[in-house]
Amino acid sequence: MKTILSRLAMAFAVACTAVAFCGAVQAKDAARYETGPLLGISGGFFDSVQLEDPAVEGRLEYRQNNDWWFKPLAGVTANTEGGVFLHVGLYSEIFLTENLYVSPSFSPGVFLRGQSKNLGHPIEFRSQIEVGWRFGNGVRTSVSFNHISNAGSGRRNPGTESAVISLLIPFSVLF
Repeated sequence: MKTILSRLAMAFAVACTAVAFCGAVQAKDAARYETGPLLGISGGFFDSVQLEDPAVEGRLEYRQNNDWWFKPLAGVTANTEGGVFLHVGLYSEIFLTENLYVSPSFSPGVFLRGQSKNLGHPIEFRSQIEVGWRFGNGVRTSVSFNHISNAGSGRRNPGTESAVISLLIPFSVLF
């Protein structure tokens, strides 16, 4: 059952990315990069599909907002069971309209377990699909779904999923 849910989650992420890419071909080009780097503040639920070791999670992320197709990001995610995921990766933004976007991302990182779910290896990989809205001042709000697993590099690879709500704030608004 767990394997089926993980595969369904991954298939959903791939399908959303494909639909977003097709929609982006018709979207208008908007000035989206004038706001510079973004600070992401997020909250959600860890292990939201399997529910073996559910926890509340929080996340801080730095996202470089520029006109590149793939943009760098770095972040830290922590949950209420002491699990911490430190990661660095790439994301992309595919605007479906001037304000509505889909953002796939991929981040390898280190998972420090604490009392949280045993993911089988300290090196883990996060794949995520995010749907968001960009306001006129560059502030964004989004919902995302991610999967973290070790890609079979450990003896165990149970993986986990998180459902998250985010607020992305341009540094220019903060400082």
